[in-house]
Amino acid sequence: MLNYTLRSLILSISILFFAFNSNAIESIAKTALLIDLSTGEVLLDKNSDEKTYPSSMTKMMTALVAFEKIKNGTLSLDQEFLVSKKAWKMGGSKMFIEVDKRVKVYDLLLGIIVQSGNDASIALAEGISGSEEIFAIEMNNLSKKIGLTGTNFTNSSGWPDDNHYTTAEDLAKIAQYTIENHYELYQMYKLSDFTYSGIKQDNRNPLLYTFEGSDGFKTGYTEAAGYGLVGSAERGDRRLIIVLNGLDSSKSRAQESLRLMDWGFNNFQLVDFFKKNEVIQEVDTWLGKDDKVDLVALNDISVSIPKAQLSSAKVNVIVEEPIATPIQKGDLIAKLQISFADKNTEFPLFSGEDIEQKNFFSRIFSAIYYIILGSN
Repeated sequence: MLNYTLRSLILSISILFFAFNSNAIESIAKTALLIDLSTGEVLLDKNSDEKTYPSSMTKMMTALVAFEKIKNGTLSLDQEFLVSKKAWKMGGSKMFIEVDKRVKVYDLLLGIIVQSGNDASIALAEGISGSEEIFAIEMNNLSKKIGLTGTNFTNSSGWPDDNHYTTAEDLAKIAQYTIENHYELYQMYKLSDFTYSGIKQDNRNPLLYTFEGSDGFKTGYTEAAGYGLVGSAERGDRRLIIVLNGLDSSKSRAQESLRLMDWGFNNFQLVDFFKKNEVIQEVDTWLGKDDKVDLVALNDISVSIPKAQLSSAKVNVIVEEPIATPIQKGDLIAKLQISFADKNTEFPLFSGEDIEQKNFFSRIFSAIYYIILGSN
């Protein structure tokens, strides 16, 4: 079972996420993952931590390396790279760049993202790092930075290699990191076509044409991997990410991604329980100058709940009272549990204020009073 932690790292809070029973819906893909980014919840998980070959979904990381450099100012979209013979001769899907010609980074990125050009991937990699091999090291370094744990890259295009692998979980993390840290550049992914040297090619992502709210990510195929897809869509205040791999045809990839995205949006409702820093409950303190301390969450608390189970949702604060003083604002002192059916998810609750301890004589008096009457 997946414990999807990237969002908790970004939000700087520790949330115990739960995955819905995989029997709620099945997938014909060998690996499948559907995540609600609004809450971090896993809606569907099938072998998401198992090794799989990313094929052209690799190019998400190739683009992300460039996005990071553009953001830190070491690379610009107008910069031009010389096309090597290696890049020009590369097989598979192509942008159709010409050897010894200079191509802007912007065009190479669209050639990678929209046209899935293996030639563009190598040209970008060589332009950034000097060689594709060194660029692969940069890809792996970035993988570690963003928390990938089951991935190793050996090339920029996804060309078959036994030592070039990933997991559905890690592909979802690349997608999430891209959206949350490079949203403007992410807009490249929703372009339906790109024309270079008079050759127009359509984006291979089927969700862009069939699913309302779909705005990006990447398909892939090799004989070893089968047909795969990473996709994302946003409707209202919810965003879902889907990862599929190991399907037997482009048709089944299109149908399965559409079916699961429909299910994820249509069968769940985002419920907002509490806002950031909203007082959720007051609890007793022990020997404090104030008898009560406010419990708050450091972030909004929302949960995606199956519509059929909305009426069964329950909220419970788990705390051992009284809370010993002194208490500092931000101390972790309780948990909020939201449950429905047989599912539970917990959120940490913190002190919303500083509570000083009573002076020595007041503490003695309160202790005696508590022993006699049960209250301080």
